[in-house]
Amino acid sequence: MTKPSLPELLHAAVAAVGGTERPGQVTMAESVAEAIDDGSHLLVQAGTGTGKSLGYLVPTLAHGERVVVATATLALQRQLVQRDLPRTVESLHPLLRRRPEFAMLKGRSNYLCLHRLHEGVPQEEEDGLFDIFESATPSSKLGKDLLRMRDWADETETGDRDALSPGVSDRAWAQVSVSSRECLGASRCAYGAECFAEAARERAKLADVVITNHALLAIDALEGAPVLPSHEVLIVDEAHELVSRVTGAATGELTPGSVNRAVRRAAKLVNEKAADALQTAAEGFERLMELALPGRLEEIPEDLGYALMALRDASRTVITALGNTRDKSVQDEDAVRKQALASIENVHAVAERIVEGSEYDVIWYERHDRFGASLRVAPLSVSGLLREKLFTDRSVILTSATLRLGGDFNGVAASLGLPREGTAAAAGEDGDAEPVPQWKGVDVGSPFDYPRQGILYVAQHLSQPGRDGGRGDMLDELAELVEAAGGRTLGLFSSMRGARAAAENLRGRLDLPVLLQGEETLGELIRAFAEDDRTCLFGTLSLWQGVDVPGPSCQLVVMDRIPFPRPDDPLMSARQKAVEENGGNGFMAVAATHAALLMAQGAGRLVRATGDRGVVAVLDPRLARARYGSFLRASMPDFWYTTDRNQVRRSLAAIDAAARAEER
Repeated sequence: MTKPSLPELLHAAVAAVGGTERPGQVTMAESVAEAIDDGSHLLVQAGTGTGKSLGYLVPTLAHGERVVVATATLALQRQLVQRDLPRTVESLHPLLRRRPEFAMLKGRSNYLCLHRLHEGVPQEEEDGLFDIFESATPSSKLGKDLLRMRDWADETETGDRDALSPGVSDRAWAQVSVSSRECLGASRCAYGAECFAEAARERAKLADVVITNHALLAIDALEGAPVLPSHEVLIVDEAHELVSRVTGAATGELTPGSVNRAVRRAAKLVNEKAADALQTAAEGFERLMELALPGRLEEIPEDLGYALMALRDASRTVITALGNTRDKSVQDEDAVRKQALASIENVHAVAERIVEGSEYDVIWYERHDRFGASLRVAPLSVSGLLREKLFTDRSVILTSATLRLGGDFNGVAASLGLPREGTAAAAGEDGDAEPVPQWKGVDVGSPFDYPRQGILYVAQHLSQPGRDGGRGDMLDELAELVEAAGGRTLGLFSSMRGARAAAENLRGRLDLPVLLQGEETLGELIRAFAEDDRTCLFGTLSLWQGVDVPGPSCQLVVMDRIPFPRPDDPLMSARQKAVEENGGNGFMAVAATHAALLMAQGAGRLVRATGDRGVVAVLDPRLARARYGSFLRASMPDFWYTTDRNQVRRSLAAIDAAARAEER
């Protein structure tokens, strides 16, 4: 039997999911197959509606090697596991003469821990464990959630938190889950044979396709021992999120609360001298943190250095003591000891990292109204880590609707540790060529006709945004646009303060419902926004990337200002300064690229289907006037561009009238 061609396989898969084959999808599948065959890397921009999941699943399944697919969002993981993969595998089975297996794998804390559920949670104030079901009032929200999870544990096949519907709070889930550091290990746990996390890892070892998330991919790169099964192809979907997820995984944090928690957990398990030294160090750290002012620490103050060295040394002593002492009077001592060890090891690792003070780390204080002060340390860049850990021994395909910023892929590639496209291997000191990851960028376009379906309007006449946040002319413009559109507005704001001020202002002016992020769960807000065409939804970061509402409910997307990072953001400003010290343009490489990515994502909320029409309105004149404006506009969908306010009002009124007529 002749081997089926890629177009045949793609056609069968598209038919199975009830989709329509698109030229961009075919181009993507061919590019992915080529990259896998020659062992190179691919950055592929595929616009909304391209069908990119099939664009990479079909060629990887046809190739036959194990593939790991890492996504940023739960929604895409569900789509892959519940819809795309089952149908694709079924449709390709007759052609491939084999049925590829697939499995989901997440970090251990995403799975219900049977030991925690049945034996209780290690107590922090005194020895032993406490029964979570006895400690929570049955009538309380926590108590009801815990009882529901106990029943669910008998029914679920996976123990995966995301399969629990409705979901539970982080506080409730923490009572029945453990981190990898807290886990006893299958061989030492009474429930090891039934462990959900271990079962997921075993399924992943046998699967041809493993679906995971960016966080676990980051842990796999950062930890010494591999977490993911060996694989020949890595697909990173929603790849625009990867750098921030890896940065998050590589960030360490110390707070007085986390340090005191570690002290409480360890104090009863070690000798009095070690416990007292740790308690004294924790108190010294807490006193300092009460005086901490937000901002970057380019040098560690002497008093903080002494406090951290005391914490580091006391933690090391306690870690040693925890390994040398046993106390059989403690109920389920192994679990209590493991949790204490995990907390202390984190304190030791972060304190030591900050004391050592690598030039490749950024250290800063943060202060929250609710949680108090924290001390944080993050890598200045993760590009070197990604280059070393991601792009070796496998072909890597990175895809997203937004990878080509300012007209090319080089900005995103640099953040991933890749050289400029087409860079040849450089000769080393011994004359041999040093290996350079070879990659290609492909933009397969979009099935949407952006110039005919959408308008990009920049309110050039408005005053430039300032730091004080008071922009009366912007609020007037916003009200006029929303009124012309008849509601149907997604408002994307650079700060929660701005979103709140705009919502309050419009609620007093217009007879239209205005929903505000934070007043209800995000899922409920998006559902209410989608169901009522007259409704507006205002919010911040998660709305810039997380809203998929095709049709007449979203026909105006407003951005209050260009979403540059805050000037006092310690990590972003440090990265910008580092680029400038190396002779580059720090503003363009960091701040403008950050803004371009968000604006491309935000503008992508407007057109989600071939019948969608509308306006993206940017109420920041810098997009039209500033030199960097063309870079930002080139990163957004190719909408028809105007600064004519009267034209836009007429267009919005016409779109609103057409939508009303269709409803009637």
